[in-house]
Amino acid sequence: MSQQEVYQSAGFGQPVPRGARPGIVVVDFTYGFTDTLYPTAAIMGAEIAATRRLTDLARAKGIVVVYTTIAYHPGEVTLLPWLRKASGMAALLEGSRLVEIDAATGIQPGDPVIAKKGASAFHGTALAALLAGAGVDTLIVAGATTSGCVRATVVDAVQSGFNVLVPADCCADRAKAPHDANLYDMHQKYADVTDSADIAEWLASF
Repeated sequence: MSQQEVYQSAGFGQPVPRGARPGIVVVDFTYGFTDTLYPTAAIMGAEIAATRRLTDLARAKGIVVVYTTIAYHPGEVTLLPWLRKASGMAALLEGSRLVEIDAATGIQPGDPVIAKKGASAFHGTALAALLAGAGVDTLIVAGATTSGCVRATVVDAVQSGFNVLVPADCCADRAKAPHDANLYDMHQKYADVTDSADIAEWLASF
């Protein structure tokens, strides 16, 4: 039995229904992840450009676009267990350029920015309430990194009651193997992994 057959026989990989009120969360396309001047970053220009095409279209349709950043107070960095495991993340300090949303994303002054301390954009934040207030039923998740904060956000999104779509070409990671493996796993268990062209066609219908 092939890998795909194993998943199918277990009932995984079913299609995600698309609702009437989409929203977009752009995870951590901040300079600390996008500007290779910093050791925590990787080259993400193509993924940012693909995401921007979706967010520009979404705004034109009145669809909510939310950005996230990881930002720490200096007093937190020695206390949080995640920063002991991933010590490079301790450089993402409040007020620094590293935690600013990359201007190449096309972020607009009216776009909400969620500051978080962990991988998921939902954990310890008001994101679920914000999306509920906007009436969102189907969440498009893009950003960085695929195997880390994107995946954690996708898992929490579906557990928070949202149908989830992930455009693969709008997600970036530091290495191909974890990127590919996590896209595959998300598609089997939590979301429909598709591409920006498919999402753009859907958004254009609103």
